[in-house]
Amino acid sequence: MNLKIKNFPYKSVLIVCSVNTARSPMTEGYLKYIFKNSDLDVNVYSGGISSNARDGMLISLDAKLAMEEEGINLSDESLSMDLKRHSEYIKKADLILTLTNKHKEEVLNFVSENGTDIYTLKEFAGDFGDIDDPSMKGLVGFRIARDEIKNCIIKGFTKYK
Repeated sequence: MNLKIKNFPYKSVLIVCSVNTARSPMTEGYLKYIFKNSDLDVNVYSGGISSNARDGMLISLDAKLAMEEEGINLSDESLSMDLKRHSEYIKKADLILTLTNKHKEEVLNFVSENGTDIYTLKEFAGDFGDIDDPSMKGLVGFRIARDEIKNCIIKGFTKYK
């Protein structure tokens, strides 16, 4: 991904999906890559908000493989985070990007009127809809989700070039 941005107004970005083992780590990987290559100091975190989210789960091997094809390494030390147990990450984020509308609705239960901008990733890209969970769809399903995430990031972050 050859996207460099300059005028990014946020200092802390939180990516939210169901259990934080597939879509949100892939999105986090892309954003960290972009911010590093743009020489921007932005904290990027990800977590799961669903009832089955748990702390300490491993990132999906298929997510890692799909991102390695893009030249982005999802660390073997990365573990999932349950945002219901760590709601401070929701409260301290300047920008929250969710993978689905349901995730967005769940996050809104934790947010006070603190000026946090909250969008689905597709809304941030000027589109609508959800990014489907690739779990149980093999590497092909993860590639589809990865490419959809990448396209949303490119569209959404182009305004900050």
